[in-house]
Amino acid sequence: MEKNTLHIHPNKFANNWHIIFIFLPSIIFVLLIALAFKNLSIKNSKMSRGSAVSASDKLVLDLKKKPVRVGETGLIAYIADSDESRKLGLSNRSSLASDEAMLFVFDKPDVNPPFWMKDMHFPIDIIWINDGKVIFINENVEPAETESDLKLYLPPEPIDYVLEVNAGFSAANKLELGNPFIIL
Repeated sequence: MEKNTLHIHPNKFANNWHIIFIFLPSIIFVLLIALAFKNLSIKNSKMSRGSAVSASDKLVLDLKKKPVRVGETGLIAYIADSDESRKLGLSNRSSLASDEAMLFVFDKPDVNPPFWMKDMHFPIDIIWINDGKVIFINENVEPAETESDLKLYLPPEPIDYVLEVNAGFSAANKLELGNPFIIL
């Protein structure tokens, strides 16, 4: 007589759980590394494509802005009130909007800071201000062709602020010595 025997086949999947538990952390780790490199390469490709904003433009965009009035004309001024922002100024910027300016604010009043057009790409008017009045204007100051051609621009007397605007602004707005300057 033949006995009925029950044949039990081991579940191959059940025997492989230990392999899954060994490799799962490694797989997750590799996926996380791949994701991190993908995000890094996307950021680098955006930067290397030469987005329209240079480092100098970015600094200017990060600066505080305040409305100012010189003579009868209102402007939005980027405030350069740190050593870094005063040193960089408008260097390497491609342009300045017609209603924008850069206002240089110094640590103390009555200073004689030299200005130059290093790494400038467009001409400007330099407006020197003391005691709330325009005391001198360097009009249509052109960028230098080479570093050896750089000129220094100095105020004729101590000043409190310097306002840089697009070249021709002073003439177009009929600015004169003695015109009031106000930070609004």
